[in-house]
Amino acid sequence: MNAVATQSNTFNALKSEFGYTSPMQAPKVVKVVISTGVGKVNKDKKRLELIQDRLATITGQAVAERGAKKSIANFKSREGDIVGYQVTLRGAKMQAFLDKLIHIVFPRVKDFRGLNTKAIDEMGNITIGLREHTVFPETADEDSKDVFGLAITISTTARNKKEAESFLRHIGLPLKA
Repeated sequence: MNAVATQSNTFNALKSEFGYTSPMQAPKVVKVVISTGVGKVNKDKKRLELIQDRLATITGQAVAERGAKKSIANFKSREGDIVGYQVTLRGAKMQAFLDKLIHIVFPRVKDFRGLNTKAIDEMGNITIGLREHTVFPETADEDSKDVFGLAITISTTARNKKEAESFLRHIGLPLKA
């Protein structure tokens, strides 16, 4: 079964708790955004290509570059310099990524004890930080010197934090009690 439950299953599971009268009132996942910063390596073209290639391999989609919005002399960055990469997933790719995240990636994270519910914002979205990209099965573990972190944001249509928490538990996200 997909990690993202169907609309009617979600409706049936949450209707008594929140008083839904229509299946369209039940929350759903809108998009998943995976992003990473490149730090102080913006001069190293090989490392930038490596990060871009690995992120594309993990997500199965082309990567968008994110440039600096303004120049900051202390950080030696100029407007337009690449400061990170981002991928936005929707539809079938989003569902496949969530399924992989829940069933393969989280069990591979060292000392994983569940996601903190404080990561859910008031708009019903959750942002998860991973220290290493090597927990994804598509990455080669032999290149341990080029490890980078990821931020994964799951955007939902939930109206508040409580509704989002119940919905995320329903789709199988391992939240702490």
